[in-house]
Amino acid sequence: MSTELMERARAGDEQAFGELVGPHRRELQVHCYRILGSALDAEDALQETLLAAWQGLAGFEGRSSLRVWLFQIATRRCLNALRSASRRPAVAWPPPGVVGLPEPTRIDEVTWLEPYPDVLLAGLADAAPGPEARYEAREAISVAFVTALQLLPPRQRAVLILRDVLGFRASEAAGILDCTEESVTSALKRARAALRFQHASAAGPPPPGSAQERDLVQRFTQAYEAGDVDRVVALLTEDAWLIMPPVPLRYQGREVAARFMAATAFRPGRSARLVPTRANGQPAFGLYVRDPQSGVARANGLIVLALAGGQVSVLTGFLDNSTLPLFGLPRTLPD
Repeated sequence: MSTELMERARAGDEQAFGELVGPHRRELQVHCYRILGSALDAEDALQETLLAAWQGLAGFEGRSSLRVWLFQIATRRCLNALRSASRRPAVAWPPPGVVGLPEPTRIDEVTWLEPYPDVLLAGLADAAPGPEARYEAREAISVAFVTALQLLPPRQRAVLILRDVLGFRASEAAGILDCTEESVTSALKRARAALRFQHASAAGPPPPGSAQERDLVQRFTQAYEAGDVDRVVALLTEDAWLIMPPVPLRYQGREVAARFMAATAFRPGRSARLVPTRANGQPAFGLYVRDPQSGVARANGLIVLALAGGQVSVLTGFLDNSTLPLFGLPRTLPD
């Protein structure tokens, strides 16, 4: 950290402040996303964090690094947001016109979760986690991992992210959360025991942008747009999951997936288009349903794929359209 930049920023130089905090913006925003589970709320929390840092810069005494101080502000803002958050609106399910749904494999707690655009992950490669981190960066932004985090109590969630994802030392995490190291250690132990997340299997995902990933994305797109349930299901692993946050229904296995898709995505008279994008480090699509009367295709959320080798292990359908602008996706497409 440049002493000259700090002095200029404390004197009211906004450009100097921007240069000080700029290298930390992306990782702070992702940190807020992991805690809050919402890309839109994470952006709000980031802006509040930067404003608080700007207003409180004169009181920063340098006892910790600037990065640790910023994470302290961001973490506390996020925990406050969770305490004061109003209940999310319920999602009507099943949607009109849907009949014949199979019984779900499992009922989950209702958690609000939004996808996170890969474009906002740019620059994170320079923010490598500390040596005590237990999760790789790609795994720690996946839909499965962020979903699992949302089921932890807020403080345990924050401790696990600080210690096992970012690799902060126990003393640093204690300073960020304004508690003792013993409290951090205890909360971390409970969080690890409660976290319902499995590390990637031996058949991990292919590298992003690889020929294997591109081929699978192309085959999925062609099968989905053709409305071919059998071809889509053939791309799934035997134990694949279908998930629709915040709807608490989960379906597992090819047979039940085929029945669910036949009743919903591929029911008679419904035709879709997919626009490729990336979310949470995974292949994703903007989903558009054709409206034959208006001649347009209307946005119907996003689909995110978790891959295992050359197959899809989890298909997550996000039913909300509010994050589409973050992905550069329009509300409608000409059909």
